[in-house]
Amino acid sequence: MALYALLRTTENNPMVELNFAIAVAMVDGPAAGLLLIAALEDNSQMHGHYRLAAVRGHLSERLGDRDAARRYYALAAEGTASVAERNFLQVKAARLSGDKV
Repeated sequence: MALYALLRTTENNPMVELNFAIAVAMVDGPAAGLLLIAALEDNSQMHGHYRLAAVRGHLSERLGDRDAARRYYALAAEGTASVAERNFLQVKAARLSGDKV
């Protein structure tokens, strides 16, 4: 987490902020990461970005909020142009809804 904190001082990049939020979530828990991610919604480069939704899905799942996680994974799947990522995210969403994959 310290390296991301240092990187944040040299780079004004929303992906760095997203990765910092993930690092915070790993250290301080998913709720702490979700708080930092909420601030990224106002960033024009990140608003509606599929990676933001994917991370929200992962952290929501870690919190035990399966419905929110499923919605975020599905949203992320809709937003990516990568077939492999889309398939991965759709499987995660389906698994949380109890669908067979």
